[in-house]
Amino acid sequence: MFMLRKIGTHLARYLSEPRDELSLQTTRPGDLAASLRKGDVLLIEGTSRISSAVKYLTQSSWSHAAIFVGNVISRSNEHGEKLALVEADLVEGVRAVALSEYQTLHTRICRPVGLSNEEVDIVLQHVISRIGHTYDLKNILDLARYFITTPPVPANWKRRMIAFGSGDPTRAICSSLIAEAFQAIRYPILPEIELHHDMSWEGERYQREIMHIRHYSLFAPRDFDVSPYFNIIKPSLNEAFDFHELKLQRTNRT
Repeated sequence: MFMLRKIGTHLARYLSEPRDELSLQTTRPGDLAASLRKGDVLLIEGTSRISSAVKYLTQSSWSHAAIFVGNVISRSNEHGEKLALVEADLVEGVRAVALSEYQTLHTRICRPVGLSNEEVDIVLQHVISRIGHTYDLKNILDLARYFITTPPVPANWKRRMIAFGSGDPTRAICSSLIAEAFQAIRYPILPEIELHHDMSWEGERYQREIMHIRHYSLFAPRDFDVSPYFNIIKPSLNEAFDFHELKLQRTNRT
């Protein structure tokens, strides 16, 4: 068992190493920090080996997700930066990190709508209470499949391939950690909608929609992006944007 865990840790570190991929930074770090609110989900376009597999399996630019907790955690890193994000890392497990961790990568802010301060607190305390939980790295098969960044699997299998292990909450991946926190207040992300056709007492046919909550382990980072229940926040457009002030260089082609 110890040997399997040791091999698993080695594989996890290898898969987490960055590759020579370009992640286009579209937001200045200062603008990103000024735009984030507690409870916001920050999506990241990662460049690691496992990021490439996740992006392929989910057909998305986003391979990682973290949740902004602001100043709730009264700790800083070795550089004196506040630990303002909570995430699930493949090697370190659920941890708190500074915003600078992703300041050079392409990111997107997804904001839930209509939450009270009390509901935001429940979501944040849920993820904070998971800090220290780790992946079960002795399951080598869970890790080995990510060596194939474009596995030839049917489309309906891809979502389940990003899940780890048996769904044990101590094995949370980034998106399932956050999805479970929002489910704690019954906030929807991408529910499964069941359509029912009924007849009214007046004999008219009408349609009912019944929403079923998906299991949190089946969510991917992209689901927060495409969810109809999260606003997309673009920091560069928060202030009075005037495209006339942009300095563009025209390149003539011959």
